[in-house]
This record gives sequence, structure tokens and C-alpha cells, in this order.
Amino acid sequence: MGILNVTPDSFSDGGKYVELDAALEQAHRMLDEGALIIDVGGESTRPNADPVTPEEELQRVLPVVIALVAENVCVSVDTRHAQVAKACLEVGASIINDVSGFRDPAMIEAVAAHDCGVVLMHMQGTPQTMQDDPTYQDVVAEVSQYLQEGAKRLEEAGIACERICIDPGPGFGKTAEQTRMLTYNYFEFARLGYPVMVAVSRKSFIGAYYDIPNPIDRDEVSAQIALLACEAGATIIRTHNVAKTAEVLKDLRPYALISLGCNVALVAEPGEELEGKIAMINQAISGICTIPDTDIIDISSYYESEPAYYLEQDTFVNAVLIVRTGLPPRELLKYLQAIENSLGRVREIENGPRTCDLDILDYQLYVCDDEELTLPHPLLLERDFVVAPLEEIRPTHVLANGKSVADDAVERSARVGWSRKIDQV
Repeated sequence: MGILNVTPDSFSDGGKYVELDAALEQAHRMLDEGALIIDVGGESTRPNADPVTPEEELQRVLPVVIALVAENVCVSVDTRHAQVAKACLEVGASIINDVSGFRDPAMIEAVAAHDCGVVLMHMQGTPQTMQDDPTYQDVVAEVSQYLQEGAKRLEEAGIACERICIDPGPGFGKTAEQTRMLTYNYFEFARLGYPVMVAVSRKSFIGAYYDIPNPIDRDEVSAQIALLACEAGATIIRTHNVAKTAEVLKDLRPYALISLGCNVALVAEPGEELEGKIAMINQAISGICTIPDTDIIDISSYYESEPAYYLEQDTFVNAVLIVRTGLPPRELLKYLQAIENSLGRVREIENGPRTCDLDILDYQLYVCDDEELTLPHPLLLERDFVVAPLEEIRPTHVLANGKSVADDAVERSARVGWSRKIDQV
């Protein structure tokens, strides 16, 4: 998503694109560089910016929106005014990006009347007050809760969940440190089940942490932070410098989903078998941390699961984790098998007891079926001990073969290996 500010006072490019010809030239440049969406804004929302009337905002944005829509460009409009949103949607805008988080019922009414996408952003206060004294007990948890509740409010108004994107709002009502905490925890927002936007481009926290006073000089760091957020689960990047961002995103690694299971603890005192199984899973996770060019992004809770297929055995402890990896699937599999062997994996009985079982469930964009490896895992969607932890960390995950876990998983009552989350870990 390329940023197109048609304002006189935006913090890094104010006044550069206020004329229609200049705005369209910049939009075309960003499209040529790889932007799929152009986000047009007619009101600066930097800290302490002067508000503009909806009428003035429309004078700035509407000609640009009309011109881009005529070229079949996907246009997003960055506005917190229902009047502006309604007018832009009526001429063909595709997305409304509301920094105020759709607090205005009239804004919800405007987007509910159209089949548009919406970007729900978190902001504490208003642009005029948001940086006065932003305070949180736990910024990640509180922003996550706000976004979850806001998305539910939109769905209750008739806006389908697949139309909703969430944005944690870095720099909007957050200190530099609070914003930095958000950037390290985008996986928490991906757990909510909506597309996640990363909008850190040229923000002041980058200047504070990297001593880059000029916003235009922050593009390299902005792109690297966007890459970090995408590895953690963000899927839309809002950026001023599309070319630089596209260049950095070439380093984005595929993700893989890995299941972990154990029902044989090598060392466990009587009555502590569950803790022993958890300890084995933790050892396996430690082993995965040593795999080259591979980073763990998120780990589900632990689940105690009934045995499946071969029933004459003890209950399992299961979990699912997400990694980003530069290894091809078969090489990753060899590392996982080496970890199994190091933890005493025995393969005497099919689906029988084991100290550690590590399976690749899904590998981004990769589908195969041969004697060595089948991806996505062919039995994934019938196994509760896989589906339950997977839905915890990626509730709307779509497998590489196009199947949605939420839509295609077997009804829970019919799944094998029924699981319950272990609360006391």
C-alpha cells in the first residue's frame, strides 16, 4: 500500500502532491514500483495536526480518487470522516482506512452500505491529544483487545470478517518504547484472525531509536521493520517508499507449520508424567531453535490429547508452532527427524508411543505428495490435536493447497485425538 498524502502539512511529504498532476505522477510511480493499493489521505494525522473540515478534505482527495479509479487502481482512502468515506466509496474507492478506529457510528454505517474493505486502526485519544501522556499497563494486550472488540463491532454491523484489516497503530497514542514493543509482537495481532497491516513508515520512533532526525532518511529502517512484522504475520505494508520496501521484502522467508507431540517422558517421577511430556516438547522446541536459517515465530499452548489410531497407549501432549525458514521442505524435515532421534524416538508401532513426534503440517506455497513427504499433511484436518492448537495461533489459516482450516476441518465431534488446552504450564 503506497502512501499518497495530498496535504500541505503531512510530517514527511506535506505539500509535495497537493496538485492533481503531481499526485497522479506519484501514484503511477508507486504502482510501477510494486504497490497494489494507493492510500489517499487529505488530512494530516501527525501529532498536534490541525483538523480539516470534511468539505476541505473532499476537495483534496476526491479528484485523485476519481482519476485513479478510472484507471482501475485499487484505492484506499485514509479518513476519519463519514462524509468523506461515503463520497469516495460512491465514486469507486475500494477501502476505507480509519485511524480513529470506526468510533463514529456514521462511519460504520457508511462502510456497511458498500462492499469495501476497512482498515481498523488503534489510536489512544485523537491526533491533537494522542501524544500527551500515552499510558498502558500492557500495550500489546490492550491494543490487541481493542482491535478484537472493534472488529467484532464491525461484524455485528454487517461487515464480513474477510473485509476487515487491523492496524495496531504504531506511533498513534504510543511512546517510542510502546511502539517498539508493538513491532516485536505482530504475531499476537495475527492470532486475531484478520489481515494485519504494518504502518511504521518514517514514524518518529524510528528517529528516536536510530537517531535519524529527517523522516525521509528513515526508509531503509522502515522497510526492515516491515520485513520483521511480515515474518511475524503482517500481510499488508503501508509505506512511503515502495521501491525500497519491495527490495527488502525479497528477504521474506516462507513459513512452515510444525506439530509437536509426546506421550513418553524419559524421566518423570510418578504423578508428574504430564510435566515430563511437556519437558520433552520443550527440548524439541530448543532443538528447533538451532536449525539454521529458521526462526520460531509463534507457539501454541500445550494440549493434552487422547491417542488416535492406536488407542492402547497413554495420552499425548501436543502443540503447533510457526517458523520462518530459508530451508526447503525436505531439508527442514531432515533436521526435524534428527531432533526426534536425539530425543529417543522409536518407530516400532505405527502411530504408537513416542518421546517426540515432529511433523511439517504446511509449508507456504508448497504442495507435494511422494513417499518421502506429503504437504499439506494429509490427515491434518481430521486431527483435533492439530486443528485445536493451530486455530489458536492462526484461526483463519489457509493451507498451501487452498483449503481453509476453519472451513474444511472435520467437525470437532468427529475428529480423532480430542484435545484440551493445558492451563497450568
